[in-house]
Formats: sequence, C-alpha cells, structure tokens
Amino acid sequence: MPARRTFAAVLLTASLGLAGCSAADSTSDSKGQSAAKPVEGGQNGAADSGYSAEKPADGGKQGRPGKPAALPQTHIIRTAELSVEVKDAPKALAAARATTEKAGGHVSDETTERLDDTHVTSQVVLRVPQEEYDAVLTELAGAGKLLSRTAGAKDVTDQVVDVESRIATQRASVTRVRALMDRASKLSDVVTLEGQLSTRQAELESLLAQQASLRDRTTLATITLNLSETEKKKTEQADDDPGFLDALGGGWNALVTAAVWIGIVLAAIAPWVAALAVLYAVWRWVVRPRLPRRTAPASAPAPAPEQD
Repeated sequence: MPARRTFAAVLLTASLGLAGCSAADSTSDSKGQSAAKPVEGGQNGAADSGYSAEKPADGGKQGRPGKPAALPQTHIIRTAELSVEVKDAPKALAAARATTEKAGGHVSDETTERLDDTHVTSQVVLRVPQEEYDAVLTELAGAGKLLSRTAGAKDVTDQVVDVESRIATQRASVTRVRALMDRASKLSDVVTLEGQLSTRQAELESLLAQQASLRDRTTLATITLNLSETEKKKTEQADDDPGFLDALGGGWNALVTAAVWIGIVLAAIAPWVAALAVLYAVWRWVVRPRLPRRTAPASAPAPAPEQD
C-alpha cells in the first residue's frame, strides 16, 4: 500500500510537470511565431517600419504612415487632501456632497464636530471617478479660503498587469488539477488532488481580492476635504475712565467678597469651636467637681514680741 501511494504521488508530480512544460512550449512557440512575422514581412521593406507598402485606394502617395499602435492602458491611483475655511461648514458640506454625487461619486466617510460652541469643523472623504477628479478638486478648492492642498498620483500599471497574469496562471493551474481529478481512479490520488485544488483556489481568491482593490482605487479617486469655519471674534467694549459708581460698585464687590471669605473661615472653624466648648463643659461640670480639694496649710503662730 505505501508503495502504491508513492507511485501515485510520483505520477501526479510528473503529470503536473508535463502540463507546465506543454504550457511553456506553447508560449515559446507563440512567441517564436510572433517574432518570425517581422522577418517575413521584412522582405517588402515595409512591415518593420510601420508604413503601408500597398498603394492607398484614394491614390495617395506610398510611404504614408499607417495607424499607430494603441498605447497600453495606464492605471493610476489619485489622492488629494484639501483644507478650506468657509463661513458656514454645514452648508459647504452639503454643497461638496452634491458636487460629488453630480460627478458620479459618493461619500465614503464623514465627521462633523462643534468646537467651543463657536464654530464647526467637518472632515469628509469623497470618492469620485478619475475623469472628474480635476473638475471636482477645483470646485471644492473654490468653496472658500484655501488653507492647504496636497495631491498625489501613483502609477500601479505594473502591479495590475502582474496580478492579472498571476490570476490567469492560477486559473489554468486550477483547471489542470480539476482535469486530473476527473481522471483519477484511486482514493489516495483524489485526496491529494483535493488538497492541491484547495490551496490553489485560496491563492486565486486572494489574487482576485487584490485585483478588485486595485480596480476600485484606480477607478475612483480619493479626496479628503477638511472644512473649518471662520472663528467669530467677540466685540470688545471700549474701556471708559472709572467713575464714582464704578468705585462704589468695586467697593461693594470687595465687601461682599470679604464677607463671603469671613463666612467661609467661620464655617471652617465652627466644628473646632463646638468641640472645644463641649470639652470645657465636661471639665467644668463633670470632671472638676470630682477632683479632691486641696486643704490650705495651717498658718504658723506669730512669734511673741521680745521684752526688754
């Protein structure tokens, strides 16, 4: 039985290797054929130069350049951050939301906060299509006083192409494993192939998730908008020269303040005064009467006067 399992594993490895080799040979053959085409076309001296060798139907001159080859599509992730000072933040936020929806985008995240009960600040993350990115950015920057602006662009074309190539390869690998499972007759081979299929399908799903994330970020640009209101300055009243009523009011305020502090001090020492009064009363009327009284010492008799 172990020998059969070893033979089955060797047979499976050899089958996968042959499938990979056949795919590589087909790729190399296609590359070789595509590389040989310019050589064949080079006999008339026009294929490599990109010009048409035949005379145009409209009677034009020979050597007119043909249709240029299409450039590969680029994939760019665009991001921007704006800080704008406005008079009314809620109104400006509603206008930014309307501009984004009009451009075909949507609001991704939003935070609004009132500071010191004087002004409102808002932060909103907008997702807009790439073709409307510049127009929306210009309109948002003109909503008020522009404080700061940061924009960035990252070319991820190579990453997108790499993920797409890996997805195609992984799908082909999954297809080959499924074909081997259809031809497998032993239970041990089926179990081994199922493990391989699960691993490759998990890798394929991970690549598909990366592709979806790249597609979302390259299709929709991200704009972070910070809105802040202009702080309202409090009007300061001019200081007039102090008069009699001002002095009287100041004296009264000082008297009231002193009385309040005296009351606070009396309230603080009142418990101590009460405790001392209780102790004195106990000493005066309870403890002191019970103490033994001291008798006064008898006075010595006065000496008799001396007689001459």
